[in-house]
Amino acid sequence: MKRTLLLCITLAMTLSIAKAQSGKEIEDRISLVFGTNQLMIDGFNLEGNVFWKRIAFDYSHGISLDLTNDLLVDDAKAQGLTAHIPWSTGFGIGYRFNDWLNVRAEPKWHRFEMYYEGDQQTSESLIGEYTTFTMGLGAYINWLPFKKKDNLLKGITIAPSLRWWPNVSDTLEDGKFTYANRNTGQIETHEALNIGVANTPFIFNVSIGYSIKI
Repeated sequence: MKRTLLLCITLAMTLSIAKAQSGKEIEDRISLVFGTNQLMIDGFNLEGNVFWKRIAFDYSHGISLDLTNDLLVDDAKAQGLTAHIPWSTGFGIGYRFNDWLNVRAEPKWHRFEMYYEGDQQTSESLIGEYTTFTMGLGAYINWLPFKKKDNLLKGITIAPSLRWWPNVSDTLEDGKFTYANRNTGQIETHEALNIGVANTPFIFNVSIGYSIKI
């Protein structure tokens, strides 16, 4: 709770500073970036952005993300499970306060496949699968460290982001399923996972890519 409150306060302060600068002229740009977090969980994510006047629009698609047991918490960890996310996709649309900060509303869809830790991820070893739908917000910084260079370096973009993607719905009945767990020897219940850190709606990421002025 304290961490969540701190994040909200920090975000509010950042937005206040950005609002004070919102009257300044901003550039129209297109960008293509990939997330570094996804590389750390054996996957890949590609995001395309269009920044036009005060509007920010994106489409992103992640593939083959793996949440191993040591990244899970609570019942999923205790049951010896691992989560494979074959795809996570969606778009965002929002408001640009200035060249470097924007906030977006983001509908996203995420596919989860649950396996036992250490098993080959095949249809025979699949324990259960489901899709979640999240509807949340994201705050994005777009930093061009070489913007003043008169060469190809000027388009390099570093884009930290803080996102809040709570589950709105899923394809499971009552948001969970039961199964006979071979590790515990009992009938266990698995509840639909959140897409964020430690089974929360919060995601922090740093994306890297290239931006072009239009």
